[in-house]
Amino acid sequence: MDVFSSNFGYPTVVISSGLFYLNNYWILKALTPSSLQKNPKKQWKWRNTANSLIHSFITGCGACLCFWSAPDMRRDLISEWTPASYTLISISIGYFIYDLIDMAMNDPKSKTYELLLHHFMVILSFMTAMSQRKYIGYTLMALLVEVNSVFLHSRQLLLLNQWNKSSTVYRINNSFNLGTFVVFRILTLGWMTRWLVHHRMDMSSFDIYVAGSTLTIVMGMNIILLQRLLNSDYRQVPKTPTDEHMKVR
Repeated sequence: MDVFSSNFGYPTVVISSGLFYLNNYWILKALTPSSLQKNPKKQWKWRNTANSLIHSFITGCGACLCFWSAPDMRRDLISEWTPASYTLISISIGYFIYDLIDMAMNDPKSKTYELLLHHFMVILSFMTAMSQRKYIGYTLMALLVEVNSVFLHSRQLLLLNQWNKSSTVYRINNSFNLGTFVVFRILTLGWMTRWLVHHRMDMSSFDIYVAGSTLTIVMGMNIILLQRLLNSDYRQVPKTPTDEHMKVR
């Protein structure tokens, strides 16, 4: 495993960033819906969200599979790891580095700065785990959040494509979004906080500071995000539904 990690860790980060860049500006650019072609801002937003959806699907499903296939890593989140879990974390670092640069260059606004801080702290935490080859299981727990992100990004794509919030497709995705939000963001991050407090004596001061700071920022952002979702999808008077099975326009 040491040979594998020393040979493929950092190159995987670079390759991952490059692939997400090529996917965004080559493949997804060709697949952008025609309804968004005349609006460069929405076109970029669609590509960026679709790219994020791909990352969430790969890492969310991958994290579940890694834990399922490696019982020892479930019992020891500090020292146990597998080549697959190590590679998955490296891929995720590459994505977050690329996405941070992409957002900073193309979407400079107040909400973006929140995400840039989130990405920076996640990169720092994941790089700490990757460079030390420790806390891989704990870091993989954080990637379980991406299971919810699949539905979160799908919601954004539906809105960009002007799906009615009263449509069946939107409501089904919305139900999965809220359910997975509670399980994979609220409960999982709460459990990670409890684990961090319980194992604080097994970690260095630097590692505790990085992990604790990242958890605090991510949990604070999740509370704000949940409030925004509830205000947008549950506390507004629904508009008159059009066709539940067709996109608007």
